[in-house]
Amino acid sequence: MAVVVLVLLGVAVAFGGLLWYVWRRVVRDTTVKGSRARRLGTVAYAAGPLLMFGALAAERSGAPFWLQQVLAWPGFLWMPFALYLLLALLVGELVRPLLLRWTRRARPAPEDEARSADEAGPPPEEKPAGELPRRLFVARTVAAGAATVAAATVGHGTHNVLRGPRVKRVTVPLAKLPRAAHGFRIAVVSDVHLGPVLGRGFAQRVVDTVNSTQPDLIAIVGDLVDGDVEDLAGAARPLADLRARHGAFFVTGNHEYFSGAEQWVEHVRELGLRPLENARTELPYFDLAGVNDVQGEDEGDGPDFVKALGDRDRARASVLLAHQPVVIHDAVKHGVDLQLSGHTHGGQLWPNNFVADLANPTLAGLERYGDTQLYVTRGAGAWGPPVRVGAPSDVTVVELASTRA
Repeated sequence: MAVVVLVLLGVAVAFGGLLWYVWRRVVRDTTVKGSRARRLGTVAYAAGPLLMFGALAAERSGAPFWLQQVLAWPGFLWMPFALYLLLALLVGELVRPLLLRWTRRARPAPEDEARSADEAGPPPEEKPAGELPRRLFVARTVAAGAATVAAATVGHGTHNVLRGPRVKRVTVPLAKLPRAAHGFRIAVVSDVHLGPVLGRGFAQRVVDTVNSTQPDLIAIVGDLVDGDVEDLAGAARPLADLRARHGAFFVTGNHEYFSGAEQWVEHVRELGLRPLENARTELPYFDLAGVNDVQGEDEGDGPDFVKALGDRDRARASVLLAHQPVVIHDAVKHGVDLQLSGHTHGGQLWPNNFVADLANPTLAGLERYGDTQLYVTRGAGAWGPPVRVGAPSDVTVVELASTRA
């Protein structure tokens, strides 16, 4: 317990230090001590983290849905904006000395201009109108540049999400797949995250994208929602329009357990999707199995590979739907040919992809583990901020190829 407290304390101190650094560079160094601009800037800056924590708390505590929606956009968008503002300011530290040197050469400054913005008073009367102390000019230039870069990055990343996922196509050869199934297409959908930010319009874009690929089968591999059925039934309604020759199947993700997995399993069934709760169905050409997400272990409802795969005919090809890639080693033990997963978002926000890569056996794409192949989609939506940078969203069409063809 003491170790956990120390870790949390360390994280809080580091977070506070980063917040102070950004405030200093963006507010303190760009304004005059005691000025109205500094006071307003400090208040506006403090509102960001408060809105972020408010949005997170509202979502996890099951606050009224209207309150979640009010807090979600400003609170969640502040997260990536603060991240890229910090990164841009760190780059700005390299630029700052060059700007100071350039301004010194371009405009020789009296000794009092070398003081910090805190020490600097109003520009002396003998200066030309509008001329700023050199350090204040440089501080404002770097801060404005960093804020512009951060805002542009977040704006582009938001557009990447709201426009809907793009189609990605991958061919996966399976030795046990019969010739008749060569070219069988599975549309893999994950991490839609319908909630206070992404609603019915976004769900419709996902459905339209999936249907445009004319798949033989649709596999929704978890994290479909963030919230209760009561609040999100309308947002999920377009899922009833999913069309595939062999139907649409669903397995839970960790966020279903945060939202009430049982209610969502029943609701997706009402929408025409077929939940695979540690279960298997025999399709004409291969076995399709699905396991519950590992988050369900806290509720005694975790993955059961024996129940889903234990008594099957291993001479038949098998495809497993499992939200998190981490269960790949269980899939290998049970002779699965292909596991389809999501969960990672491909990192969603660079440079978080480096952290996500350490936490998952495969971050995105196709990899082989023994005789089992694992494909991980980056997902169709986004959790928290509706922003993706360096990890574009996708609906993946996995085309199965028979090596006997």
